[in-house]
Amino acid sequence: MNRFFLTLIVLIIVSCKNTKKEIVFSRVANLPYYDEASFTPKWIAAKSDALTSFHQIPNFNFTNQDGEKITQKTFEDKIYVTDFFFTTCPGICPKMTTNMAILQKEFINDAAVLLLSHSVTPTIDSVAQLKKYALDKNIGKNWHLVTGDKKEIYDLGRQFYFVEEDLGIPKGIDDFLHTENFVLIDKNKHIRGIYNGLNTNAVQQLIADIKTLKKEDIKF
Repeated sequence: MNRFFLTLIVLIIVSCKNTKKEIVFSRVANLPYYDEASFTPKWIAAKSDALTSFHQIPNFNFTNQDGEKITQKTFEDKIYVTDFFFTTCPGICPKMTTNMAILQKEFINDAAVLLLSHSVTPTIDSVAQLKKYALDKNIGKNWHLVTGDKKEIYDLGRQFYFVEEDLGIPKGIDDFLHTENFVLIDKNKHIRGIYNGLNTNAVQQLIADIKTLKKEDIKF
C-alpha cells in the first residue's frame, strides 16, 4: 500500500478516536450568579457589595451515610455540587448517580470540592440504607448522601436550590420532589450553575465550571 495512503488512514483512525474531547474550559471567564427559579444569569462583579445580600443557601442539618452530622459547617470554604435522589429510584437516579460518580472521580483528591445528595424519601433512606447504597456505588468520603427532615429537604430543593422546573406552580410536602438537576454552589453559598445530571456533556461542562470557580478568591 502506498505510504501516503497508509499514513492518511492512521491519521483518520486517530482523529476518530479523539473526536469526543473533554471540555476543559468554561464558556465564560467568570460564572454568573442565580437567585430565582427561572435561572436567569446575573452578571455581578467580583467582590461587589451586591453579593453580600445576594441569594444564599441557608443553614441546614442532616445526617450522612456514616451517621455524621452534615451542616453548612461541613461545606465551609468548599465548592459543592448538590442533587436530589432516592436509593430505590428505578428511573433517572441510577444515571444521575453514575454521572455524579464522574465528578467524584475527577475531584477525589481535591478537598476543596464536595458532593451532596439529598434523599427525597428520608423515611425510607435511613442511615443504614444510605450506607448500603454508598458501598454498592463505591461512594467515597467527598460525597455525602444525606437524610433528615422531609420538609427541610423539600423546602431547600424548591425554595433555595430551585431544582424543579414547574415555575409558578405551588407544591406542598405531599407533592413528590423529583429532578435530574445538579446545582453548583460556591464558597459563599451562592448558586453558580445548574446542569442536567442525565447528560454527560453537561457533566463535563460542570467539571470545567468547577475548575473556573476554583480560581476565584472571593470570601465574605
